[in-house]
Amino acid sequence: GLVLGVYSSEKDDGAAQFTSAGDAFDRLVSGKLRALLSLCGPPLKKGKTRMFHGLHQDFPSVVVVGLGKKNAGINEQENWNEGKENIRTAVAVGCRQIQDLEIPCVEVDPCGDAQAAAEGAVLGLHEYNELKQKKKPVVTPQLHGSAESEAWQKGVIYAEGQNLARYLMEAPANYITPIKFAEHIEQKLRSFSNVKVHIRPESWITTQEMGAFLSVAKGSAEPPIFLEIHYLGGANTDDSPLVFVGKGVTFDSGGISLKPSSGMDAMRADMGGAATVCSAIVTAAALNLPLNIIGLAPLCENMPSGKANKPGDVVRAKNGKTIQVDNTDAEGRLLLADALCYAHNFNTRAIVNAATLTGAMDVALGSAATGVFTNSSWLWTHLYEASILTGDRVWRMPLFQHYTKQVTDCPLADVSNIGKYSRAGGACTAAAFLKEFVTASHWAHLDIAGVMSNKDEVPYLRKGMAGRPTRTLVEFVARLSQDNHN
Repeated sequence: GLVLGVYSSEKDDGAAQFTSAGDAFDRLVSGKLRALLSLCGPPLKKGKTRMFHGLHQDFPSVVVVGLGKKNAGINEQENWNEGKENIRTAVAVGCRQIQDLEIPCVEVDPCGDAQAAAEGAVLGLHEYNELKQKKKPVVTPQLHGSAESEAWQKGVIYAEGQNLARYLMEAPANYITPIKFAEHIEQKLRSFSNVKVHIRPESWITTQEMGAFLSVAKGSAEPPIFLEIHYLGGANTDDSPLVFVGKGVTFDSGGISLKPSSGMDAMRADMGGAATVCSAIVTAAALNLPLNIIGLAPLCENMPSGKANKPGDVVRAKNGKTIQVDNTDAEGRLLLADALCYAHNFNTRAIVNAATLTGAMDVALGSAATGVFTNSSWLWTHLYEASILTGDRVWRMPLFQHYTKQVTDCPLADVSNIGKYSRAGGACTAAAFLKEFVTASHWAHLDIAGVMSNKDEVPYLRKGMAGRPTRTLVEFVARLSQDNHN
C-alpha cells in the first residue's frame, strides 16, 4: 500500500496540489492519479481520503489523503503547529484504510515533515488487542522515498514511546500490577548501558519513612513498589538531573471512599503519570538525549479492606508533615507527597511530576490540554513550546496562596488531602497540597486526568487510553538537552 498527501486548493475549483512524493508518483503513472482525482468530484478536504487500485504493480492500493492548506504553520489561537497536526491526522487515516485491506506493509509520503508523518502512522495503527484471539493484521509503516529517513526514524521513536504508555494504561489491572509494571519498564531499558533500574520493595519504602505512600498501599493485597530509574545521558554524569515523578496507582477503587461502579474499570489507567514519565525516559534513552534524568514511580493499588485508610485518619509523610486523609479517593497526592520529598535528594535541576490526579481537571479543560501548575516560568516556557510542536497541548493553571489556605486550614493535621470547600477548584487545591512537599525552585505538576483517554478528540489516536502527554515530555527533554549543549 501507499499513502500520498494532497493539499487543499487555494481556489474552490483548483486542481489538486500534490506533495513532491505525490507529484513523482503521478509522473510514474503518466498522470493517471491526477486525472482520476479530478474525476472523483470536489477537491479532497482535510483528513478525507480517496482510494485507487491497480495504478502501479508495486502499489496495488494507493490512498490519497487531504492535508489541508499548504504551509499551515503555528496557529496562535489553537496553540499548536497546524501543519504537523494535519499531517499526523491524514497519515493515520490513510494507514488505517490500508490496514482494513489487510495489506501488511504501507509506504508513507513524508508530506514535507517526515517526523510528523511517522508519528501519525505509528500512533494511528496502534491498538491494544493483546488478549484477543482475533487480532487486526499488523501493518508495518515505512518511509516512501529516502529523503528524510532520520526525521522519520525520530518520529517512529517518539510514537513508540507514547504507544508504550498506551499499552501500560490500557492493560487490565490484573496484568499490570505494581511489580509487573516495574518489570516491564526494566525490560524495556535492559539494553541501555547508561541506565540503572532499582525496583524498591516495601521494606525499603518503610525505611524511607514514606508513611503517606504506605497508607494507600496497605489496603491492597498487592505489595507496593517504588520504581527508581537513573538515565545518565549527560556528558557529565555528575550534572544535576531532571527528575520525573509519576503517580503509579495501578488500580484505584477509591478505597473506603469507594468510587461509583460505573466506569470504574477505567481506573486501571490511574498509573498514567508513571506510564508517561517512564515511557518518556525509555524514549529519551532510545534517542540518546544528552541529559541526566531520574524517574520515580510509587506504584500500588488503592483498595478497600480492613487495613485500608479510613476517612479522618492522619498519616505522616516523609518530610514529617502530618496529613489528614479526609477522602481516601484523593490518594494520588499521598503517593506523590513522599515521592516529591525523595526527589529532593538528587540536587535536581528541575522536578516534573505527572498524575491522573483530579476529576476536576477533566471538568476544567476536558481532553484539550494537560493542566500545568508550576512555580517556574522557565519550566513553563519549555513545556509550552514543546507542546506546540507535538500538538499534545499544555495549559497553565494557578498555584495561588488562595488554594494553599484551603488545604492547610485543617483540624487534625498540618494539611488535609482535600480542600475545605470540597469540590471548588479541586485541581488547584490538589496542586496546592503537592506544593507543601516541594522546596525546589523549578517544579511543575502536570494533571493529566482530562487527557487520560481518547474517544474521538485526537483523530490519530484510536479510542482508548491515550498515553498523553508522553511526546510533549520527550520534546521537553530534547529542548532541555539542547540548552545544555549551547
